[in-house]
Amino acid sequence: MNLHSPPKPTPPKPPAREGRVSLWRYAKLFRQDILSAQPAKLYRAWMAEFRTPFFRSYLVNQPDLLREVLTARPMDFPKSGRVGEGLRPLLGNSVFLTNGETWLRQRRIIDPAFEGGRLRDTFPAMHAAGQAAVARLAAREGVVEIEEEMSHAAADVIFRTLFSIPIEHEVASQVFHEFRAYQRSQPILNVAAFLPLPRWMPRFHRRRTKRAAKAIRHLITKLTSDRMWAIEAETAPNDLATKIMTTADPETGELFDTDEMVDQVAIFFLAGHETSASALGWALYLLALFPEVQERVAREAAEAGPEIAFSDLSKLRFTRDVFREALRLYPPVPMMVRETTACEHFRDRELAKGSQVVLSPWHLHRHERLWERPDEFDPDRYATENGRKCLREAYMPFSAGARVCTGAGFAMVEGPLLLALLVRAFRFERVPGDDPVPVAYLTVRAKNGIRLRVTAR
Repeated sequence: MNLHSPPKPTPPKPPAREGRVSLWRYAKLFRQDILSAQPAKLYRAWMAEFRTPFFRSYLVNQPDLLREVLTARPMDFPKSGRVGEGLRPLLGNSVFLTNGETWLRQRRIIDPAFEGGRLRDTFPAMHAAGQAAVARLAAREGVVEIEEEMSHAAADVIFRTLFSIPIEHEVASQVFHEFRAYQRSQPILNVAAFLPLPRWMPRFHRRRTKRAAKAIRHLITKLTSDRMWAIEAETAPNDLATKIMTTADPETGELFDTDEMVDQVAIFFLAGHETSASALGWALYLLALFPEVQERVAREAAEAGPEIAFSDLSKLRFTRDVFREALRLYPPVPMMVRETTACEHFRDRELAKGSQVVLSPWHLHRHERLWERPDEFDPDRYATENGRKCLREAYMPFSAGARVCTGAGFAMVEGPLLLALLVRAFRFERVPGDDPVPVAYLTVRAKNGIRLRVTAR
């Protein structure tokens, strides 16, 4: 295939003093897009240092160092509290933000709900959400803001699989609309990420961000409390929420209480809805940009049969690689931050205790010394030696190791399934002169949305 490169932010000019970033320039990241603020050299660097008066940050792209942080010694590199500051009003003490024994306990309770056998159980709800998305698009042919539609579809998947209710349910609909307000008002970094603020000092969250987070948590509390009553009355459906709320920690025998479950549902919605919506939106844009690839997906989906069953997912190999390539070029979570708990020696640098270790799927997935033609869209690359090697060593849209996203397997069923259902039903075309610009909100989204022309096949 002769493929050109889809949109990518233009890096800024390098700072006058190489390796140093002023506090002012660094702090501006919480008000501007973090992707376009990064210098071009990071797409070739194995490691880079950023200095401010209060702490040091080290971006790491070298595969063996990534394995050290994520796989070999994950407990020595806990999640940084600096990044969590911006998300705490919504996520509270969820598994996404916790560390140590609290995190281990939460994962022991949550992980069984997402084991392989449970994916088969959740598949009918996923499929129903996909069919509902097809029906909604059928009523909106023409130029469509596809990110909004994919947000709707991904939220529907979460509510159907988690609470056995469709997005049209009154509470589910309210959560979805409140989250749309939260998503655009919450920057990926909060000012508290840059300054050594004492615990008692306010975190400078925007008023509308706090208002939206409070509304979302109130609605989730209602859903969770209602489910607790249904479990006690033995009338609860056998869905993800019931599974998690009835799973005891095998070491302590404890269950999640209502407050703890609200925290977890908040991250399930954020991680399961926001990230999937981002990936699906970019995947459909890429298919519109490359019609010959889209036709291959349409043919594969048609060959899978009129009703795609769980057992048919193995037939969607190329569709899976398209989704995988969208996750490579536009990883929903562009950067993850860990913190050193002791002095470390990485390459030729000494990292002091409390240093920030930045792991960037955005840069790793486009690294010029790892990937062949890193900025090009090519789903066939995973059949090559380089593609297979990079998939093992330089690909982490869901993180890796002990802290790999619990829902990674869930997402890799949901993404190809929804793509297959949508592309089998519709043709997606680029709107000339209206190409999206990727920016980082809570996830990698398009600055002004993604508009595609949608027509029935």
